[in-house]
Order: sequence, then C-alpha cells, then structure tokens
Amino acid sequence: MRVDPQQQPLLQLVDVSKRYGGVRALEGAQFACAPGRIHALLGENGAGKSTLIKIMAGVVQPDAGRILLEGQARRFAHPQDAVAAGIACIFQELSLMPELSVADNICITNPPRRFGPFIDRKAQRRIAEAALARAGAEDIHPLAPVGSLSLSRRQMVEIAKALARSPKILILDEATSALTAADVERVQALLKRLRGEGMAIVYISHRMKEIAALADDCSVFRNGRHVATFPAGSRSHAQTVEMMIGRDIAHAFPPKSQVADTAANDAAAPALEVRGLSWNDRLHDIDLQLRPGEIVGLGGLDGQGQREFFLALFGVLRGVSGELQLSGRPASVKSPRRAKAARIGIALVPEDRKTDGLMLPMSVKDNLSFAALESLSRGGVVSRARESQAVAEMVRRLSIKAPALDDPVGQLSGGNQQKVVIAKWLMNAPRIVLLNDPTRGIDVGTKQEIYVLLRQLAQEGAAVLLYSTDYAELIGCCDRVAVFYDGRIVRWLAGEALTEHALVASALNLGDESTTATNQVQEEESA
Repeated sequence: MRVDPQQQPLLQLVDVSKRYGGVRALEGAQFACAPGRIHALLGENGAGKSTLIKIMAGVVQPDAGRILLEGQARRFAHPQDAVAAGIACIFQELSLMPELSVADNICITNPPRRFGPFIDRKAQRRIAEAALARAGAEDIHPLAPVGSLSLSRRQMVEIAKALARSPKILILDEATSALTAADVERVQALLKRLRGEGMAIVYISHRMKEIAALADDCSVFRNGRHVATFPAGSRSHAQTVEMMIGRDIAHAFPPKSQVADTAANDAAAPALEVRGLSWNDRLHDIDLQLRPGEIVGLGGLDGQGQREFFLALFGVLRGVSGELQLSGRPASVKSPRRAKAARIGIALVPEDRKTDGLMLPMSVKDNLSFAALESLSRGGVVSRARESQAVAEMVRRLSIKAPALDDPVGQLSGGNQQKVVIAKWLMNAPRIVLLNDPTRGIDVGTKQEIYVLLRQLAQEGAAVLLYSTDYAELIGCCDRVAVFYDGRIVRWLAGEALTEHALVASALNLGDESTTATNQVQEEESA
C-alpha cells in the first residue's frame, strides 16, 4: 500500500520547545510523519533528535508546543499513554532486563493472563515467537535469557518487543548501530514491508547509506531547531551533512602520514607483537605486529573474533595461549589492571560505552579521572589539583561539551559520552590504544573529530588498533587492515589493495583470497 505523502500527517509536533536548566534541547521544533512513509531524522548528537522522540514517546514533557495525532491534540503524560495511542519507540539504550527470558521481555508490559493474576506461559511464548518471526529473528529462542545474547541479538529482541505492540507509528533511534550486517539487511527488509502495510516510521541513523536505502523523507535538526525537511535523494550527501553541522566538511578523514610506511623498515621493535594467539574455539593462531605511529584496522563481519582478540590483549580472558611481546620484550597481561599499568600501557575503548565504558550516574569529572587515579595519587591520596588540571586538559583536547563537569555523564549526548570514554583512557598516556567500533551511533561531525584524534595519537607515537563495522572507516583511517574470519586473520590489506570490494570478499572468505591468507600475513609481517 502506497500512501499519498500530501495526506494529513499521522503524527505532528508543532512549535515544540524543551529546556533542561539553562540548556536548550529544542526550540520551536516542527516535525510531521505520514502513514506509509519512512521519515529520517538527521542531525549531530545534541541536535535535539533524542529529546524530540522522547516527547513523541511520552518519556519527557515539552515546555511548549502541541502534539497532534491524526489531527487531534494529544498529551502523553507517560510512555504508557503513547503506547496506548499506537506509538512504539526503540531507543538506542536498550530497555531489556538481562535476567529475564526473551519472552518475558517481549511481553513485560502486558503479559497474557489466565486464572486471574497468573501469566499464561504458553500464550506468552506464542506471542514472542510471532514477534520474533515478524522481526526476522526466528533463530532467537523465546526462553533464552536475554543476558546470554550478544548485543546484536538483544537489539533484535528490542525490535520484536516493539512490534508485539502492533504500533501505528514505529520510532527507531540508531536501531541498527549494534547489528551485524546480516541483521541490518533483515531490519531494512522489515521496515520496507511495514511501510508497505501503512505504518509510519521515524528513523534516526548516522549511517547515510541506510538513509539513502530506506528514507522517503528527511528532516534535519541542528542545535535544537528544525533546519529543513525534504524528499530523500533531493539533496546530496555533502549538502545534507553541511545542514547537519552548519559547516562544510571537505574531507571526512585526515591524510595518512608516512610514519607507517617507514616504520616497517625501522629497526625498532613493534609496540605490540602477538604470535600464535589462541583462545578456546574463538581465536586461532593469530599473528600480528603493531608499530608505533601506525593505525591498524581489524575488519571482517561482526562476531568473527575481533572482540575476543581485544579482550585477550587487555587481560580479560583466561586460558589465552601464544606469545605476546611489547617493544620487543616478552610480556604477560593477566588482568585489565596490569594492562593499563604504566609499564604495559594498553587502553581499551569498549564496544558498548553505556554498560562497559561509563558509570552513567557518576559525574563527567569522575568518569574521566577514574582510570588514572593511581597516576593522580600520592601516598594513596588523590591530588585534586592534578586531577582538575588533567580533566580540564582532556575536556579541551577532545572538545567535550558538558554543561558542568559535576553533572552525571549519562546526561551528555552519545557523541560526548564517547569522547569521555576515549579521554578517560588517554589520561594514562597509553602506548597502545585498542578501539572497538568507537564511532558506532555518533554523528558525522564527532566522527571526524575522532578520526583526527586517532591520527594525532599515531603521530605522537602511539600504536592504534581499530575495529570497525564501517568499511569506509577502515579504508579512510587505517594504514593496514587485518581481516578476521572464524577467529583467524585470513588476509591483510594495505595501499591500493585496501578497497571496499576486497574487504567484503575477504570478510566472506570468498574465492582464492583465503587460500593465500597465510602468505599474505607472512609477507606483511616480515616486510
């Protein structure tokens, strides 16, 4: 079913404003979505997108303005009011309870009953199975504990949970940022099908390829204000980005230095070298060298051992075998505390900033200084003067935007939270920096700032190991890329060979590329 975009909007926000203390989140914002349309909501982190959808979902109340649903003025005092009105929202922060089953989570707000207060477990399982099937996630068992699932699988449960409510309006906030490539394809096919059924879909993503593939309409917000609404495809990528950030971006990636090219011929030992690293059935005989001044990427489909490789290097995993050398000397990293110690100097920026990288209720200042307390202490007492000076320097260097450093870090935008995670580890001046998909779910402007920072760190002599699910990021940022498949490095790519086609083919282990993997590795490592 195709719906005339000129018909009355299903949901409309008129002159909506919202402030948090002295911070303006929205000012006179306008937005409207029609049935049978996918409407992309674009803007940097902090542009007001999250506040806008929280108002749509009844999570926060606007200070001014009106909400119209099918032309009628409405007020959503609670999220339950929005759900009852047919609005389902999938936030970037998952709302699942890990100790409960998939079925319990899907039906948690309205479980089927029998004999009064008792939950009908069989009916609940049938509802969960139907919702998972509709989301394209039939492989997830409805009785599995959510805590046992990967981040990508948990995100699919969140989508199924929203669909179980049979919404008329579906809002997705970076719903694909944690998904594997296969799940992204499933979600895109699902959204197109829902659009055909007449559902109105509000879609937030910083992945412009997804916007181009899915959106019918686009609205750009900047600094809490509505900038423009236009048909998808009517503006170029560069024009859209300029509207989002209010300035021109001539180059997304800083130029690569010559450090990595000359480092291979340098007699100095690699900053990091692993030989035959293996762990359980997840990592197999990995050889890798990482030199000072070099950014090396980890490619491949999600779940091929990249995350476990980082955890092994950072001392999280037990039972890791193989040899590890740091600056030419044998080393043993048995714990994260040992990894971050000055004599080792490894930092790990984790995949999920909210659960693994930050303590959300604590202040921005405390989060920044937490990993560096030992270096900021004398005789076991933290020097508040040194702490304040170091924190101020990191805020300046990474351009962290926070109303006050004593505010909870959970109140910051996603991009600024990610900057805090990175800055926290830079407080220790690490020699080796491991980054697990550091730009996932953040805006294009902040991404560019992180790209520049990574190249600066390399130029200052740090060795950077970067895993990314974004092929353009691997190509633009990295000097070399090691492609993982089934817990092994199957190919090294560098120079003119580092292309999207080669990354995809290697990630799928296609053709004769996998048969030459060993030779490729040996050639690169002995260069």
